[in-house]
Amino acid sequence: MISDVMAEARDKMHKAIEVAKDDFATVRTGRANPALFEKIHVEYYGTATPLQQLASLQNPEARTLIITPYDKSALKDIEKAIVSFPNLGASPSNDGTIIRVTMPELTEERRKEYVKLVRTKGEDAKVAIRNIRRRAKDDLDALKSEVGDDEVARAEKELEALTKAQVDEVDEALKRKEAELLEV
Repeated sequence: MISDVMAEARDKMHKAIEVAKDDFATVRTGRANPALFEKIHVEYYGTATPLQQLASLQNPEARTLIITPYDKSALKDIEKAIVSFPNLGASPSNDGTIIRVTMPELTEERRKEYVKLVRTKGEDAKVAIRNIRRRAKDDLDALKSEVGDDEVARAEKELEALTKAQVDEVDEALKRKEAELLEV
């Protein structure tokens, strides 16, 4: 029973970290990265469709990304979705067969805004991990009558160590992303 609670908490914490890392990847640095476009959904035949399902993305240069739609009729919709996507600042150009997206150079002010955004996303991830810990602790407290106080206390210590390790992993990912953003 205790092992089930711990395994569930561990899995959920790992998923929270993966979500945080995915969120960090969507914040742009000075380079064009296909991960920046993962969250873009294109209105395609009345349905919001992820961009990766409609086109291939290539990165020929540091600040340029080429989007080649599988269906040429979706060019205008893809271009419109890129322009309307917040915090991207990209300027797409459509030549009739492909869309070339050029990422502008980041200013110092914009870099600092992105660092704040990444820190907010990191803090959200830590809050999610702590919420998972709180729920697991409540589940462990509910088991006290069945397994005993000593077993629950040992599991709570293990839970605290797991939580600290996961929060430290988020901090490391955050530190790497901040360094990447501030790199000129």
